[in-house]
Amino acid sequence: MADTSDTRTPAQIEADIRRRREMLAETLDEIGARVHPKTIVGDAKAKVVSNIDHTLGRAYVGVNRAVTDVKAQFVDEEGSPRLERVVPVALVVVGVVGLLALGTRRRKG
Repeated sequence: MADTSDTRTPAQIEADIRRRREMLAETLDEIGARVHPKTIVGDAKAKVVSNIDHTLGRAYVGVNRAVTDVKAQFVDEEGSPRLERVVPVALVVVGVVGLLALGTRRRKG
């Protein structure tokens, strides 16, 4: 049977102990920094900001898609207005504005 006893010198053992203490101290420092309230709050803020950025990005894409779809209804591929769609909408808008103006004038008069 082989001898499994430690063949290191006392100086080597002390150096190992010193190295392990330093590693343990570093680990404890890292744990302390991770559980520090400022770190926890900072991590939570970063996560919220990231979620808000993600949500705003998705909202921007959705709005941009909606605007593009509406624009496509009134402008052809070459960028020219589609008069068969623009004119009726313009007439409706003018009519609504005219009715609002008449309603306002009647209340004042």
